[in-house]
Amino acid sequence: MASSERSALLTYRLCGGSAEEERGRERGRAAAAAPRKLPTFLGVVVPTLLSMFSVVLFLRLAVLGTILVSFFATRPLKVPIRLPNSNGTETDNGFFTGFSLNTLRDNLGGEYGVDYTTGQMMSFSSVFAVMFNGCTGIMAGSNMSGDLKRPSYSIPRGTISAVLFTYLVYNLLAFLMCATCNRILLQKDYGFLRDISIFPPLVTVGIYAATLSAAMSNLIGASRILYALARDDLFGRALALAKKTSASGNPVMAVILSWLVVQVVLFSGKLNTIASVVTIFFLLVYATVNLACLALEWASAPNFRPTFRYFTWHTCLLGIAGCCVMMFLISPVSASASLGFLVLLLLALHYLSPSSTWGYISQALIFHQVRKYLLMLDVRKDHVKFWRPQMLLMVQNPRGSARLIDFVNDLKKSGLYVLGHVELQDLDMLPSDPLQSQQDSWLSLVDKLNVKAFVSLTLAPSVRHGVRQLLFTSGLGGMRPNTLVLGFYDDEAPQDGLARHPAFTSAREEVPLGFPLLRAPTTPKLLSAREYVGIVADALKMLRNVLLARQLESLDKAWELRRAASPPPTIHVWPVNLLRPDSARYADTCSLFLLQMACVLNMARAWRRARLRLFLCVEAGTMPHAQEEKLRQLLKDLRIQAQIQLVPWDAITRLHWQTCQRPPGGPAEEEEEEEGVVNFPTNTTQVSDQYVCAANKLVLEQSPAPAVRFLYLPRPPADTSLYPLYLHQLELLTRGLGPTVLVHGVSAVTSTQL
Repeated sequence: MASSERSALLTYRLCGGSAEEERGRERGRAAAAAPRKLPTFLGVVVPTLLSMFSVVLFLRLAVLGTILVSFFATRPLKVPIRLPNSNGTETDNGFFTGFSLNTLRDNLGGEYGVDYTTGQMMSFSSVFAVMFNGCTGIMAGSNMSGDLKRPSYSIPRGTISAVLFTYLVYNLLAFLMCATCNRILLQKDYGFLRDISIFPPLVTVGIYAATLSAAMSNLIGASRILYALARDDLFGRALALAKKTSASGNPVMAVILSWLVVQVVLFSGKLNTIASVVTIFFLLVYATVNLACLALEWASAPNFRPTFRYFTWHTCLLGIAGCCVMMFLISPVSASASLGFLVLLLLALHYLSPSSTWGYISQALIFHQVRKYLLMLDVRKDHVKFWRPQMLLMVQNPRGSARLIDFVNDLKKSGLYVLGHVELQDLDMLPSDPLQSQQDSWLSLVDKLNVKAFVSLTLAPSVRHGVRQLLFTSGLGGMRPNTLVLGFYDDEAPQDGLARHPAFTSAREEVPLGFPLLRAPTTPKLLSAREYVGIVADALKMLRNVLLARQLESLDKAWELRRAASPPPTIHVWPVNLLRPDSARYADTCSLFLLQMACVLNMARAWRRARLRLFLCVEAGTMPHAQEEKLRQLLKDLRIQAQIQLVPWDAITRLHWQTCQRPPGGPAEEEEEEEGVVNFPTNTTQVSDQYVCAANKLVLEQSPAPAVRFLYLPRPPADTSLYPLYLHQLELLTRGLGPTVLVHGVSAVTSTQL
């Protein structure tokens, strides 16, 4: 069995010898290497009871028994109470009445008084804040999860058992106090249990023992959490000191750091004040735990199967609401401050923590929500008013396409962006899928280049078949590529733009080694000219818009935008099919798509200072100003700001008709054509190289030189034997123009209403 196919369960159950022998060996190795694990009672019940009993019930059963006996054995007595005031001390008397129905009845009402330690009027929220600290030990068992044999089994059962036992004892003690002590004694002497005890020194001993036990329980639990945070590098180097342990593995430094934090809190000097702050933080912790469980439930992850049968998302939501309400009832200021502190911790966790392997609940929630909204994204409700480009950029080697990847990222306008790559291999001849090992390199590339793109890799016998696969299968639901972007097919030697990209020029960054070196100029290409044009034809047949990008690797966007002050960079737009001089249309589907893409680029944040310049080719005797006015009105209706420049091209068209075999007015001009199909199968043979070179010179002469040019891309000829000639004409047309994008659109993308 291949190692990659083994899981822990398969290895445990199926590999090696018998199951009993394997379990015996595992026990031996675990006993020798791992520290001793604790069962449910010692690992959860005892720590939880120690933590929950400590503050009020003094922890020790001997002390608890003495107190319970004292309620029955002590006779009614008067207890003198000395209260401090501004003039010294004030004496009052409280009474221990023994069991009395009248005493119980008098104590049932609220009638909150003044806290003699702080001088503040007590209320339900303040009493709750103090008493809640006696119930904050329910996480003690969870804090010891690393030392438990079976955490998933021990924690819920041990915690619930300890909570139920504590609940019963707390209620019993409350009943005994209310039935035997009058209100003055309860409100003005917090140490009255010592006065009514049959052996008062034992109560003092119990107070110290309970305080020490509670402090040790919480200190050990908090230090374990701090050590776990430091060990996992969740906050980077900020907690590096807490990683240090003793020879036996105990987190000594984490304990010391936790103790120092406790000492800082104790400087407040008043236990009730500390109790309120601690209660708010505990409520925040419990709300966060409920939120984590609620997120797991809402994420619908199949592996989240809680063993507690009464768990529902309703209880989680109720717990979150209850904790938040009580936090703000106790102290709105402290609650707001604690929430702000939590936000700071989350920000530090986001920016300082390294990538982990234990999984992110945010990814599960995002997946759940994205799936739900993708199902709601109905392609039948698409409208041209809300059209946006959804790009599929084919990349052979990212080393030679870094700037093209960045340029298309500016063109996508919050739409889908997919980086496609075709690996020419046959899966039948391979032991495993080779694309799995390449996926991480591509994803790292996307992160380094800071582009918002997906990655789609495929295996195919040819590039053309691979592009077809990606056009058919890329995307999901209503998010599918509607535009194919290809680099231009020419004989220029590829340049390694990735090594010169700013993301990889710093000393700490290296070019990803997962990508091969660029091909040498003498190395044959993996794609023929005929196959390249066939890809363009396939995309148009599949009703995908096509963009061909030439010399985009020479586009230094940073330099172009640095000179944006004077003069600002320009984007030249030629909406006329220069390879079809007998057609001067500038308002067909393809021309409007070309204009839309130029406008989208201008709307990108990095290109907002650029200026659109639209070139209108006119001939003498065709009323150029009327054409200019119509085009200007069209731009106004489309809310596109662009400068219109008239370009006479009589000499260019005259050159075409002189070299054309058929005079104007022939059959080629009389044929009807469907909107968007702007050349005939025989038009490629009618255009001479001399004319194309003249058109190239016309484009090149328009100054100043732009940052990028958008040209009209004619539809490939129907005769596949003319594909090389078609590509040759495109090469002549764009030769020496610098960064150029040839555009052909097949769908309506502009709207005058929004």
